Amino acid sequence: MTQPRGYGKIVLYSGNGCPELAAEISAQLEVPLGSREAYKFANDNTFVKLHQSVRGQDAFVIQTTSAPVNDNLMELLVFIDTLKRASAGRVTAVIPYLAYGRSDKKDQPRVPITARLVADMIQVAGADRYITLDLHAGQIQGFFSIPGDALTAFPLLADYMRQKDLRNAVVVSADLGFAKKARAFATELDLPVAFVEKRRVEDHTAVLTVIGDVQGKDVIIVDDEVDTAGTMCDDVQAMKQAGARDVYCCFVHAIFSGHAVDRLRVQPIKEIVTTNSVPLRPGTRESLPNLTVLSVAPLLAGVIKRVHSGHSVGKMFKPYHGYS
Repeated sequence: MTQPRGYGKIVLYSGNGCPELAAEISAQLEVPLGSREAYKFANDNTFVKLHQSVRGQDAFVIQTTSAPVNDNLMELLVFIDTLKRASAGRVTAVIPYLAYGRSDKKDQPRVPITARLVADMIQVAGADRYITLDLHAGQIQGFFSIPGDALTAFPLLADYMRQKDLRNAVVVSADLGFAKKARAFATELDLPVAFVEKRRVEDHTAVLTVIGDVQGKDVIIVDDEVDTAGTMCDDVQAMKQAGARDVYCCFVHAIFSGHAVDRLRVQPIKEIVTTNSVPLRPGTRESLPNLTVLSVAPLLAGVIKRVHSGHSVGKMFKPYHGYS
């Protein structure tokens, strides 16, 4: 592999947030994960120590920031600081899932914009670049003043769904806020698109209206992440009430907080398709036999390789309508 000017070889490190995914990326790149210590002291302080020199090297630290969110986020920051103080030539934070993405604006008085705070912390810690997947809101890219690659895993989901050859199907956006990405996904599969409109009444109960024809059709409900699964379950019920046939659920980040798995288990869902950007909680696969998990390791490994060699990342996504 051609070495870029100013940086040495790739060195990979994994935090404790997603060790299995990091191991897959390592295997894809044929670059071993660096030996390190990363743990918490008895007083709950995070500690990181590298076991070899990274001076002048092109360092990538792989750490998702799912639950426990604050532990994983703090460990990422300490890792970046450790690499910077060890004189790495460049430090790239590879964050398959970036936490606090929903706090991207002031939508009520006296609240923070925590997504901006997280971006600031990553930069102040010493990251030179970042790589992440499917941000909850695209404008979060503007919170960073360092270069980065905000990628999408939806081409991976589209390729998988294309193999099912669902001809009498429709793509459904989980809510109107996801409409643009849902339309891109539908265009990729050459399928029509429908939308779920949500309105709140005085008791805060969601009222759902299906915009589009799903009668007698297979539907693919798409979203960026599923947290408590309340929205997704409401959408599934709305599809069934509107006369849909089989229901597929596609999303990138399987957060599955609280009773999400229990809620999804009892829904009439043909298949749940997601990625390993977030480690599954123990027992999830057993509870959801209709769950399919696609690996984002080849995607992230390919991007790391291109970032290191100075080649275009955008060319990896040219065939997909949802990436620019």
